[in-house]
Amino acid sequence: MSTESKKVMVIGGGIAGLTAAWELAGLGAEVALVEKADFLGGHAIQYACKATDECRQCGACAVEKMLKNVVNEPAISVHLATEVTGINKNGNFKVSLKKGDVSKDTAACADGYTANPAGCTAVKGYSLNNAKFYQADGSLNPETTGNADALEVDAVVVATGFNAFDPRIKSTYRYDELDNVISGLDLEKGKRANGVVLRPSDGQPPKKVAFIQCVGSRDERLGNLWCSQVCCPYALRTAQSMKHKDPELEITIFYMDIQNTGNDFPVFYQQCKDEMTFVRNIPVDMYKTDDDRIRTRFMAAEGSSEAIQEVFDLVVLSVGIMPSADNAALAETVGAPLNGDGFFACAEKLNRVTTGQEGVFVAGTASGPKTIAESIVHAGQSAGEVMKYLGRAS
Repeated sequence: MSTESKKVMVIGGGIAGLTAAWELAGLGAEVALVEKADFLGGHAIQYACKATDECRQCGACAVEKMLKNVVNEPAISVHLATEVTGINKNGNFKVSLKKGDVSKDTAACADGYTANPAGCTAVKGYSLNNAKFYQADGSLNPETTGNADALEVDAVVVATGFNAFDPRIKSTYRYDELDNVISGLDLEKGKRANGVVLRPSDGQPPKKVAFIQCVGSRDERLGNLWCSQVCCPYALRTAQSMKHKDPELEITIFYMDIQNTGNDFPVFYQQCKDEMTFVRNIPVDMYKTDDDRIRTRFMAAEGSSEAIQEVFDLVVLSVGIMPSADNAALAETVGAPLNGDGFFACAEKLNRVTTGQEGVFVAGTASGPKTIAESIVHAGQSAGEVMKYLGRAS
């Protein structure tokens, strides 16, 4: 059998899944793209552009472009609000699917801080013809978003993405209690929905903002020893874009170390240091002031016992990349093991897309933290390895 007639299932419709599906279709495979949410694009489609007077290579626009490619590709069938419940490998893969219950909240939201910001972004955030997937009442169209309960495929790509660290676990930040303590993802969603960054408490633009890095990453107490790689880039690029729009805005970056953001990092980092205050220390407590601001306390310098208090209009927690909550169950379903951190393990040191199960491949942050650009490259590599496997299996 030729590779042109081979069928591949991609599990996950984030940037890695979209890229893998698109590359596979371009190489002649028929692709079933299965996504448990009721929209495509994952976390990345919710990110806002971070351009100043020039593009900052944040990758947000690349996600939109890839999404358009996928939804207009006839060789890719999309299954939204669908989960993989079982896989039986006997030659090829026989896959059991389950359609989830989908609410109509997708079409009913006002801004980026609503209870369903992801659904809000799915409708308002990207520029494509939503009628392809959605009906007039905001519900999914079963004719275009999959109604199959089983598939037969020749290979599987796991591109299930990640979970953002839950900042409520770090209780001293009082994320659930203080309106103006938000996560980096909250900021992204709000900025995308509103065009600017606003305080959740009153809808006003902040004049003094703090970014706290490594929230959930590089934390020995939690056992999360890895660097999430994306937190520094999105915080610094976001901060610089905010400063570009409002030169009077005061921004403080609290950090342990700053992760390199690319080839232009030295110049970019120097620009940020010229425009913002950097404090190599992590605040430990948050308090609400009488005028609805946030007072925080931190050490004056590394090794110092002197505590400083400072007040901010908005505090942004740069939350890290965590393994998807579904990884354990999915690993058992597809027969591909996880590593010690809970991400999908790679079977070969020099081939970062193969798993311990023949015919099952991994793409993007399902195997560990990556930027958007890195996820796109990794997904392309995965698609290439899938086609090699299909050629051998013919």
